Amino acid sequence: MQHSHEALDRSGGFARARLISPLTHRDFRVLWMGMTASLIGDGVFLIAMVWETYLLWNAPAALSIVAIGMTVPTIVFLLVGGVVSDRHDRRRVMLCADAVRAVAVGALAVLALSGTLRFWELIALVAIYGSGTAFFTPAFEAIVPSLLPKADLAAANSLDQLVRPIALRLAGPLLGGVLVALSPGLAFSIDAASFGASALAVLMVRSRFSIREEGAVSSFAAVKEGLSFVRRRVWLWGTLAAAAVSYLVFLGPTEVLLPYVVKNSLHGSANALGAVFAAGGVGAVGAAFWVGQRGHPRRDVTVMYVTWTLATLAVAGYGIATAVWQLMLACLVFNAFEAGGTIIWATIKQHHVPSGMLGRVSSLDWLISIGLVPISLALTAPAVAVIGVSATLIGAALIGSAITLGALFLPGMRDIERASSEQTHGDKDAVPSGARHRVTATVAN
Repeated sequence: MQHSHEALDRSGGFARARLISPLTHRDFRVLWMGMTASLIGDGVFLIAMVWETYLLWNAPAALSIVAIGMTVPTIVFLLVGGVVSDRHDRRRVMLCADAVRAVAVGALAVLALSGTLRFWELIALVAIYGSGTAFFTPAFEAIVPSLLPKADLAAANSLDQLVRPIALRLAGPLLGGVLVALSPGLAFSIDAASFGASALAVLMVRSRFSIREEGAVSSFAAVKEGLSFVRRRVWLWGTLAAAAVSYLVFLGPTEVLLPYVVKNSLHGSANALGAVFAAGGVGAVGAAFWVGQRGHPRRDVTVMYVTWTLATLAVAGYGIATAVWQLMLACLVFNAFEAGGTIIWATIKQHHVPSGMLGRVSSLDWLISIGLVPISLALTAPAVAVIGVSATLIGAALIGSAITLGALFLPGMRDIERASSEQTHGDKDAVPSGARHRVTATVAN
């Protein structure tokens, strides 16, 4: 398996990633223009969905049920989405997924504007939305390396984590808070329209992608091949397993209780919830800018796990906050560290996973990581009933961070960073100082 490093002309072993360099590539630039508009719409949708849920049923169990309704279809179809993304034109997969989600959100808009939306209809429509996400996500993650040279992948991942929180966690929620105050139906309408911008951008991508034909190989065999690839690599299966267990512990309480705390404990408005999410966007943007300028770390696996551990610890801030600004601070810290680790993780996958396998590995990444999230969501309300909101959030942070950090010490987890470091030192001895170059090393896993 091939691993590619950027130039190592700066002390400390980091590659100097040019944050805007991916935008010099026309297809990537066009795709991200459309994606930015769509992500803003999704940020609006997030606020509208949460607020509409609690308007229909003002209890922690309400958002748990809606979140389960959206997450389970995503989990069910992720493997199929990964196989489809590796065997068909990824642009068409993205277009179809956007169309499905636009229809679902459009129906929510019509029902909300007419005042006839019922709780079960909300669940059914977000389930359709989640099904579309299962196909869009692996297709999008797999298409990016096809649009850029490897030297720009780290910068592209940083740019992703810069643009995504600005749109999804900053601009979208702020706009969503304003729109929901006017009408949740109006907010849903904006998100439905934003899918048009995404579809137009995908249509404007000129590159044509040659997908390797699998011949007589069945979809089941393709999935089995992906599972085998993951199982043979500790850095993959260990990270996915750790994510699955830690998400089981802390993600349900975070997703369900943060809006509940704003609305019921602090008596905030939709605008206040939007401000909390926006603060998280600021944190993620700052982290993306920092990592994008510093470049991919030499000890990437270690740095990734440390940042994710700190992110999980920050969830405790939701449990001890007594004012909206304190929630904003905790959300900022959580998203800053989460985004930093995610940038490194995306780059590691793109460097170590062959292109023809990337769709399936991405779908398995999502599937295994979030596979236990419905259980986490379902257990949140009973946990609150027994120990309360604050104790649930604080306990989730402490246990989740311990699980995350513990995975770093699995035997073989850091083998790829050690091999990369050895190759780096060997190359620096052979190449004059300051020379920009790319190193290709064979890493045995």
